[in-house]
Amino acid sequence: MTGRRTRVLLLFGGRSAEHDVSRLTAVSVARALDPERYEVVLVGITTDGRWLLADDAATMLESARDALPQGFEVAGIPIVPSADPTRAELVVADGRAPLDVDVVFPVLHGPYGEDGTVQGLLELAGLPYVGGGVLASALGMDKIAMKAAFAAAGLPQAAYRVFRDGGDRAAFCDEVEAELGFACFVKPANMGSSIGVHRAVDRAQLEAGLADALEYDEWVVVEGAVAGREIEIAVLGDAPARASIAGEIIPGREFYDYADKYLDDSAEYVIPANLSGAELATVQDLAVRAFVACRGEALARVDFFYETEGAARGFLVNELNTMPGFTPISMYPKLWAASGKPYRELVDELIHLALARHARREKRAGRQR
Repeated sequence: MTGRRTRVLLLFGGRSAEHDVSRLTAVSVARALDPERYEVVLVGITTDGRWLLADDAATMLESARDALPQGFEVAGIPIVPSADPTRAELVVADGRAPLDVDVVFPVLHGPYGEDGTVQGLLELAGLPYVGGGVLASALGMDKIAMKAAFAAAGLPQAAYRVFRDGGDRAAFCDEVEAELGFACFVKPANMGSSIGVHRAVDRAQLEAGLADALEYDEWVVVEGAVAGREIEIAVLGDAPARASIAGEIIPGREFYDYADKYLDDSAEYVIPANLSGAELATVQDLAVRAFVACRGEALARVDFFYETEGAARGFLVNELNTMPGFTPISMYPKLWAASGKPYRELVDELIHLALARHARREKRAGRQR
C-alpha cells in the first residue's frame, strides 16, 4: 500500500429486505472516506445476488444527498472470487482481471450480508474486511442464537419464546398468551431494521404478526414487552473493546420501527442519555460483556431496555447489531461523535482494525501451512 492511497472496496446492496438501507449507508460511508487517503471501489450486490463492479454507482453516490434516486438499480461488470485459493483477490468475470483492493468495507444489512455468509466468502478469498467475523456476524443476525449466548454469559434480558414455521401456531399463541401476555413483540429471528416486527396487544394481532414475521424467516421470536426506556451503546475496538456514551431513543411512533429509523426522522435521539454515573458505568459494562459473549470484533451497537417499573428494574440486553446503520440519522456514528470520535476518524479506525486483524490471522495461517 506504500506510495498510493488505500483501495477500499465498498460493498453495498444485497439480497435482503434491507437492500435500500444498505444503499443509504453506502452514501454516508463513501463520503466519510478521505479522498486523499482512500480510493473507493464500488461493488453493488443486486437483489438477485449478482456482484457488480458498479460504475454507475459512483455517479449516484456523488450526486445523492440523504437518499438515493428513486428506482436506482445497480449496474456494472460482474465480479467473482478468485478460483485460486493462494490469491487473495476478487476478479472481474469478463476477462478474469484481478480487482486490486486492500480492504473490503461491507455495508450490508440483514441476511446474505450481515449474517456471516459474505464474511465467510471474504475469509476464503483471503481479503481483509471491516466488521465482525463469521461467528460474531452469525450470532448477531440470529436473535435466537444471540439470546442463547447472552443467557450463557449471565446477561439480563426480557422473557421470550421461540417458534419455527411448521409448528402448531395455535398452541404457540396459547403459550405466549399464558406466559408472556400482552403486549408482546413478534420478530423474525434473522432480520434487522425492524422489518417484519409487530407489536401485539391481543390474540388477533399476535396471530397476524406471527404470520407476517414468517414471511421473512423460518424462525420467529416473541418477546414480552418491557415498560422502560430504550438505551443504546456503541462498541468499538478489539481486545479491549470500549463503549461509547449512552444514547436514548424516544420513538415517534408506537415503537421504534423502520419508518422511524430511516424515512421520516420522527424519533427523538437524546445524546447523552440522562443517566447517572453509576447507571452509565453499568450499561457500558453490559454492552462490552454482550459484545464479548457474541465474539464481537471491531464494532457493534448494543440495544437495551431500562426497565423502570416492576420487580426486575434495571438494564435488559435486547440485541446486538454487528453492522449498524451509518446513515446521517443513525445512532452508532452519533454516539461516537458525541464520545469524541468524529465520523471520518471512526471509519479510519474501522479500516485499521480490519487490516490489523487480517495481519494477525495471516501470521497464524502461515504457521499452519
